[in-house]
Amino acid sequence: MTDRASSATRYPQIKKFARPADLRARLSELGSELGDHAPGAVPVDDAVDPAGPLATSFTVSDASAGDRTVGNRFAILPMEGWDATTDGKPTDLVERRWRRFGAGGAKLLWAEATAVVADGRANPNQLVMSEPNVEAIGVLRSSMVEAHRERFDTAEDLLVGIQLTHSGRWSRPTTPAPRLAHDHPLLAGRTPAGATVFTDAELDDLIDAYVAAAKRAQRAGFDFVDVKHCHGYLLHELLGAHDRPGRFGGSFDGRTRFFRTVVERLRAEAPGLGVALRLSAYDFVPFAPGDDRIGVPATTGDGAADAPYRWAFGGDGSGLGVDLTETHAMLDLCRELGVGLVSITAGSPYYNPHIQRPAYFPPSDGYLPPEDPLVGVARMLNATAELQRAHRDLAVVTGAMSYLQDWLAHVGQAVIAGGGATAIGLGRMALSYPHLPNDVLAGVEFDRRLVCRTLSDCTTAPRNGLISGCFPLDDFYKARPERIELGRIKRGLRG
Repeated sequence: MTDRASSATRYPQIKKFARPADLRARLSELGSELGDHAPGAVPVDDAVDPAGPLATSFTVSDASAGDRTVGNRFAILPMEGWDATTDGKPTDLVERRWRRFGAGGAKLLWAEATAVVADGRANPNQLVMSEPNVEAIGVLRSSMVEAHRERFDTAEDLLVGIQLTHSGRWSRPTTPAPRLAHDHPLLAGRTPAGATVFTDAELDDLIDAYVAAAKRAQRAGFDFVDVKHCHGYLLHELLGAHDRPGRFGGSFDGRTRFFRTVVERLRAEAPGLGVALRLSAYDFVPFAPGDDRIGVPATTGDGAADAPYRWAFGGDGSGLGVDLTETHAMLDLCRELGVGLVSITAGSPYYNPHIQRPAYFPPSDGYLPPEDPLVGVARMLNATAELQRAHRDLAVVTGAMSYLQDWLAHVGQAVIAGGGATAIGLGRMALSYPHLPNDVLAGVEFDRRLVCRTLSDCTTAPRNGLISGCFPLDDFYKARPERIELGRIKRGLRG
């Protein structure tokens, strides 16, 4: 059975819903699966008002950068590029992507994952915020802003940041070079050989690297930097390091020491630079393909080791549930540090992508969804709403919206109107349909030819050594030779 056939026999596709009422009906059917996440988790409006909630401005308040007005409620989320030069500089492909984001109409532009050191890259063609690259990345930022100004006549209400990262366990600067926050028995078999745990002294040095990279980003013209704590990368893994000895593990204070130290130093050393946080608000146990490639929770085979599950920040100990107690504490820490902008996501694309980026079709190295992807959307929106309503002074951006496809704006408008988030984040959808925000705010009907259908080719291609892009829907990538190679790879994987 093919991936598409298997999924199609289990869950209805979003594109089959002809009206908002059809989506609401499906959500009602899923009530038992949604459990505690059901009440109001996915509000759906019947119509979208171009001058309504999504068109309103909002304010981001930062202890150092002050108050900044953002012109609408759309945000481009930071994704990971696979098409920079091998020394981490932008290429024409990177510039094309950034300019499309700039011209698309979103007023919060959160630029892609950029390594603070070369050996912290997740792939050999990721951007690196090194000293030799500052000028080129600054030109890239300027090009994106200019694309926005050319389309909308102003960039005064635009806020532009960049995500800073170290890939930790998933580092692959040329070949796999994993560095760990702590040992993890369920990920040990998925981690390449030669992995070593960062010492406290090495983390001290890495703090220096983050601060230096952030100061370079400020020189390059960015309004803020994101100290990335999500998706299984190093700083997210630190948040789950309950068993790590020393200054960076154990207690909540220890596990957040890295973040706190970086922010405090930036306040002293980079005045005027805003700081943001992209956070995996909760995590689950790793999943793996089971029967018919449907995802199943991994275990060590040792019941005592598997329960309680200790490594999930925002988890309830079962490995399959959410407890946002420490996530609330993390946002309290943001408030204390004057960090006013937070993007909510979950889990990791490496070991449980269905809770992070719900999709109908998995990438080549993934598994079929173990739940209707709408459950993953509801879980994310419910968690975001709980966090936003408890921290109304923070600007909170939600994720997992791309799976809603044709109904993204209907849900997004209802979420904003109900106080469930400050802004609506676009990730995969922005690759295929970067001007979606402009179409929504201009009252233009969705171009269904460009709506992301979560085919996952944007992941399958780079996981197999190709460049990143939307090969099914973007004419530019359709015409590239990599599309032919991607088709060959997928046929080979299907046998």
